[in-house]
Amino acid sequence: MPAFPDAARAALADTQLRHNLAHATRTIRDKRAGVVAEVPEWEELRLAGAAVKDRALHDLEAQLLRLEETLVAHGATVHWARDAAEANAVVVDVARAHGVDEVVKVKSMATQEIGLNEALAEAGVAAWETDLAELIVQLGDDLPSHILVPAIHRNRAEIREIFLRRMAQVGRPAPTDLTDEPAVLAEAAREHLREKFLRATMAVSGANFAVAETGTLVVLESEGNGRMCLTLPEVLVSVVGIEKVVPTWAELDPLLRLLPRSSTGERMNPYTSTWSGVSSGDGPQEVHVVLLDNGRTRALADAVGRQALRCIRCSACLNVCPVYERVGGHAYGSVYPGPIGAILNPLLRGTGDPQTDSLPFASSLCGACFEACPVRIDIPEVLVHLRSRVVDGHRGDRVPKPEALAMRAASYVFGDHRRLAAVERTSGLAGRVLRKLGRKTLPGGRPAVEHLPGPAAAWTGARDLATPPEESFRTWWDRTDGGRR
Repeated sequence: MPAFPDAARAALADTQLRHNLAHATRTIRDKRAGVVAEVPEWEELRLAGAAVKDRALHDLEAQLLRLEETLVAHGATVHWARDAAEANAVVVDVARAHGVDEVVKVKSMATQEIGLNEALAEAGVAAWETDLAELIVQLGDDLPSHILVPAIHRNRAEIREIFLRRMAQVGRPAPTDLTDEPAVLAEAAREHLREKFLRATMAVSGANFAVAETGTLVVLESEGNGRMCLTLPEVLVSVVGIEKVVPTWAELDPLLRLLPRSSTGERMNPYTSTWSGVSSGDGPQEVHVVLLDNGRTRALADAVGRQALRCIRCSACLNVCPVYERVGGHAYGSVYPGPIGAILNPLLRGTGDPQTDSLPFASSLCGACFEACPVRIDIPEVLVHLRSRVVDGHRGDRVPKPEALAMRAASYVFGDHRRLAAVERTSGLAGRVLRKLGRKTLPGGRPAVEHLPGPAAAWTGARDLATPPEESFRTWWDRTDGGRR
């Protein structure tokens, strides 16, 4: 994937994408604001949610061991996976052991993170997404661009064209008289998925939460497809990030109240499914749980960045982000887009890769993401922290970046008052020249230069450059005796 600036430049040129994103994020944002305003103790609820997640993270090893113990006691088989390869191998082995050539999936960001669909395809197993938005993305040979609404970048006409073109190639075709009405599109998806639900003997899921006290996995969803996946097949494999653990059943309460209002703008979630191992004669008779690290312990070791592991994947930060609203999710190059993706990806993968290193700078640091986050992740603080780590990682470069050269020059100038005075005199002369060339005036009456020549043109390509003052404060002070003459 290209670095964020290159990917964002391409996204900004797509006017249809920007129109779709602006309409969708504004709708979700307004709906969320309305239902959040109904809860007078919202701030107390945010603090409670953050405290629950912090308590689990501070005692993560003990909570995970307790979760394993309670899951095994209920008949589940627990696997530990250090990375994507180990997690994929577990799921592939289970599929091979049962001789299946297809599985149905409930929406799971963890399985997208590890590339499970591709790993299953290499093993000859087809993975069918059953979430409507994920189905649209899969049929369109596309990538998710939003945590909650993966097909947010598509409009109704585009979805109709995808259904007509692709459904017949992988199963029940779309009706020939298909329209772009949402209810008609949803009905076509329902009919297409029904045969897969009834045929599949193995399902794969993620989990929003994993309760250590009771060995209970929890999935929240809006369409009922998750419940079909979790109850119909004979074999269920759940891939769960280790940060999803919650100590006790009672501590789910603030999280279950925060998530639906922050994500879909609803007072409660339409479908909340829970399962704990195997129940004789009811539901899957073989349950596997894969506890996935894949960089999470790396993030946990970061004293500033570990707060990102509180994330409950609500996407509220995406819907208020001015950067995300204009470029969409694909520019972030990851299953985790937006402000939370800009910090989660470097924390999980580590810095040092050009694409990952570009993400902490994909923000205006306006702070809207922190205000919207239901578990109070201070995303701007982590962004600044990661920016410093990226800069530190390039201090030993043989060919320094222009920004590094500029900072070294500034350090040299500010290190001695005589050098600073010399630069001030030079900038005063430059200011007199630029005032004659500049044709623009900034608010407040200060002249500005719109275009600089040569390499400096990149700076003025998106900004106006205020001309330097003709007289420095130091010179003014000496000339006027501090304003007394």
